Order: sequence, then C-alpha cells, then structure tokens
Amino acid sequence: MKPRALVLAGYGINCERETAHTLKLAGAEPEIVHLSDLLYGEKHLRDFHLLCFPGGFLDGDHLGAAQAAAHRLRHARIRHSSERLMDQILEFIAAGKLIIGICNGFQLLVKLGLLPALEKRYGERRVSLTYNDSGRFEDRWVYLRVNPSSPCVFTRGLSQLYLPVRHGEGKLVVESEEVLSSLRERNQIVLQYIHPNTGQPTQEYPYNPNGSVEAIAGICDPTGRVFGLMPHPEAFHHFTHHPRWTRGEVWEEPPGLKIFKNAVEYLRDTFLS
Repeated sequence: MKPRALVLAGYGINCERETAHTLKLAGAEPEIVHLSDLLYGEKHLRDFHLLCFPGGFLDGDHLGAAQAAAHRLRHARIRHSSERLMDQILEFIAAGKLIIGICNGFQLLVKLGLLPALEKRYGERRVSLTYNDSGRFEDRWVYLRVNPSSPCVFTRGLSQLYLPVRHGEGKLVVESEEVLSSLRERNQIVLQYIHPNTGQPTQEYPYNPNGSVEAIAGICDPTGRVFGLMPHPEAFHHFTHHPRWTRGEVWEEPPGLKIFKNAVEYLRDTFLS
C-alpha cells in the first residue's frame, strides 16, 4: 500500500503537477484536488495521509501572498455542513499526518497560524513572510543548511541542500525576539540559507535571496510533521535539474526527492505497516 497524498490546486496554484509527480517518484499515491472540491465536500482530508500546499500565486497574491486564501480556508464552511475546512486541517494534524507547504504554500501555512504553532497553539499567527529586501522577484538556486536537531520528519538524514527559489515575498519576519528565541530553543528552524564558501547562515545577498531573519528558509511545528519552506524541493527530483549537471555536478540522490521519500517512509511506518 502507498500513502495517499492530496496536492491542492486552484486559485493561482501552479506547481501542483510537478509536486504530484515528485510524490509519485517518492512512492506515494498523489491526487491533485481543487480547493473547491474540498469546500463542496466532494473530497475529505480524512481520506489522505499527506496534505501538500504547492507553490504558486494564490488569488494573484492580492492583499499579500496567500492572505486571501488564508482568510478563505480559515472561515469557509463545507457545503451543507457546519464544519469548516480549517477544522478538517486541525483534525488532520491531530491524527499524526503530514503537511508540507512550499513557497506560496509556506506563506499560506504561516498566515493560517499553522506554523510555527509554538506550544502547539495552532491558528495563532506569530510570524509572517513579506517582500524580499531586493525589492524584486528572485529566481535562483540557493545553498541550505539543515538543522540536525530539528524534529522535522521531512529532513531526516539530510545535512545540506541545493534547491531553487522563486518568490517575491520570502522574507521571514517574527512578531518579537521572544518568538525567535522560542524557534531557536525548540529547534523549529529547519533550514537556513548559507554562504557556499563557509557553510554558515548568511544575510549576504544573493546567498540569502530575501533578507529573512536568521537566514531562515524553512520552519516546522513542534511535532515536526508540519513543514514549510520557501525553496522548491519538487524542482530538484532528477539529477538533470541541477544547473551544472553537464559539468559533472551530479547528486546521487536529488535532495528534493529525498524530502518526499522521508515523508513516505514515515507514513508507511506510522499508518500502513
């Protein structure tokens, strides 16, 4: 049996197909589902093991990236039901299942308050993602360090990544120094942009493409089962995606694929064994 993955589509999301393809390569059974199918009750999250919010431009990013979509998901009720879609998502988390938000999907998780969910207080918005310091859309590859002490399920066994970013609003900002300290102490900072020469987190552009505080590129909730990141792992699931593969820089196992394989392995062990 394969874990079932719901890959959300619609309203400006545009990375659902490559995300579903990567999940299939990783051993999952992905299904692309339009958001309206969830809102009309034609699909239910309980039938899936992994929920993926892919990258894109939700609602054209009007009112800020993913802000309109966050309002819809937080308040919209399922047709002919008193249940909100947000209720289904919280139930999904409580059941021990996995959620990943990539780029625009990360922005959505943050604005829903599903990340960082300090002390498991889901729904409280404590951080945000705003405009890049460069004042422009950034489309480039970045080096990332993985926090080995993070509880994140998706990054187990990984130490350094090389992935592309494609965003105009990827700068992570925090509500207060207290929130930042909590993220550090609880190891919820999963990924940081690093300088390729030193391997250390950096604020230097373009290695840090957006000016994110503490060079943060990805965070998780306290359980490690809800994960959001600005880089696109689905965009590096085959060695030919690497910009220098013709020069011999070939990764034995592309890190983007490994991120999804970790998720599939966890779900098999937890729900299907």
